[in-house]
Amino acid sequence: MSLNLSVPYRTRRPRRWAAAGLVAVLALPAVPAGAATAAAPPPTTVPAVAAAGPVDGFAAVNALGQNGTTGGAGGPVVTATTAAQFLDYIDTLGPLTIQVSGRIAITSKQGVRPHKTIVGLGGAEITGGGLDFYRSFNVIVRNLTFTGAEDDAINVGQNSHHIWIDHNRFRGAVDGSVDIVRGADYVTVSWNHFDHADKSMLIGHSDGAASTDVGHLKVSIHHNFFDHSRQRHPRVRFGEPVHVYNNYFLGNALYGVASTENAGVLVEGNYFRDVPYPMWSASGYADSGPGRAVQRGNVFVNSGTPETNGTVVEPRTYYPYTLDPAVDVPALVTAGAGPGRA
Repeated sequence: MSLNLSVPYRTRRPRRWAAAGLVAVLALPAVPAGAATAAAPPPTTVPAVAAAGPVDGFAAVNALGQNGTTGGAGGPVVTATTAAQFLDYIDTLGPLTIQVSGRIAITSKQGVRPHKTIVGLGGAEITGGGLDFYRSFNVIVRNLTFTGAEDDAINVGQNSHHIWIDHNRFRGAVDGSVDIVRGADYVTVSWNHFDHADKSMLIGHSDGAASTDVGHLKVSIHHNFFDHSRQRHPRVRFGEPVHVYNNYFLGNALYGVASTENAGVLVEGNYFRDVPYPMWSASGYADSGPGRAVQRGNVFVNSGTPETNGTVVEPRTYYPYTLDPAVDVPALVTAGAGPGRA
């Protein structure tokens, strides 16, 4: 899959701007008539934050013409301190590392072009809105706190691929913290803190999406802290394999993992504490039909019996990995998940 960047990229911009943001946008120089692409903003003198460790899981797989996920590597480094700057940078063509400083208030879901690293400096926050991936690829999002999104905090959709969501914190989204839908593929969600979230992670948006989702939605989910988040850790339709490993599930009131609509989910090496329904599969969930789920090497403390069903494609057929002992997961994850801990 390739993008034709000679035509405008679909971004979702808010219909109404805050007064300060509108003034900032109107103050920007006009783009010359007939310009096909926008030049990357000049680099700032602020040094980049420390590089992330190597990408792993599905985001590291060589597929769809993309060898792993490198984000904005090789491009300029810029720093966004206002919403106007941030929205301009994520809509820029070409590789770019966008350092986010302070609290950035946006609305709706804002489109992110390919080849971007979006990384928070100490205490950086995105509030009110979220990030949207529409046929985008090769993007890293890390070290940010997302609060109060009016829809999804991060939506990976429309055949987007090679997206790495790492070391973030999610709280207070009206809908999902992270949704991976509509044929998206090769995504890794690692070392994030889902802090009292409601709908943590949806993979596959509806029961009627088989035509777009079967054969896609390959996702790795590891070393996340599902901290009294209520549901969807994740809820999966159609995707296979979805690999859920070495996560800490704590006090999840509705359920842990749900595999539905013939999805194939491997749940291994996780630690479940105070989770009455760790896994759904054979009985489906809500209006969705049964899925397949395999569990192995998990620890269940004051939790219910996991429901398993059928067999699942082994993630090792795509990438190598090493499990941490499940008994060590609470200490590892509480010490390492969330922003500022990479």
